[in-house]
Amino acid sequence: MPNSFPNWITPNRLTLTRVLLIPVIYVLVFLDTQTLLAIAWLLFFIACMTDYWDGLLARQTGATTDFGKLMDPIADKILIISLLVLFVGMERAPAHLTALIIVREFAVSGLRSVMVAQGVVIAASQESKYKTILQMFAVGFLILHYPVLGIPCHEVGIVLLWAATLFTLWTGARYFLSYYQVAFSDSSS
Repeated sequence: MPNSFPNWITPNRLTLTRVLLIPVIYVLVFLDTQTLLAIAWLLFFIACMTDYWDGLLARQTGATTDFGKLMDPIADKILIISLLVLFVGMERAPAHLTALIIVREFAVSGLRSVMVAQGVVIAASQESKYKTILQMFAVGFLILHYPVLGIPCHEVGIVLLWAATLFTLWTGARYFLSYYQVAFSDSSS
């Protein structure tokens, strides 16, 4: 499959672009005017797309790196969690949903660290990718906040955040279940 990206665009640069867009999006959301929120949403959309593009490019070119494997999921978590925390501070998102998402992300990251130390590899599940996409949709609607084209963005964002939280907890539970299944099958042999 031919590389459809210019040579200067690498998966790691796309991941870093996502990270660098975060403070810009954060400031635009904090300033809270409809025009700036629209710009923040556009930048957020671009940041979300870099998550797709960096993986696509890495697979196309075989350019997977340890840096990319580490930073890609961290960049996603920073993007989503930093904005959710801002929304809690602006009273746009429930603190308990944000806290549950943060706890799940730390718990799964900690579990993955334990698994690596034990030589156990459990690949990221397809459900976890859907979890990230659902979180991105929730945050995208919460960025817009005001009705757009008759769509009550804030309300849609809250409903999606509830769905994302439930799905996030479910995928986290599946990681722990997978780990214990592997751990107990190894200890019984």
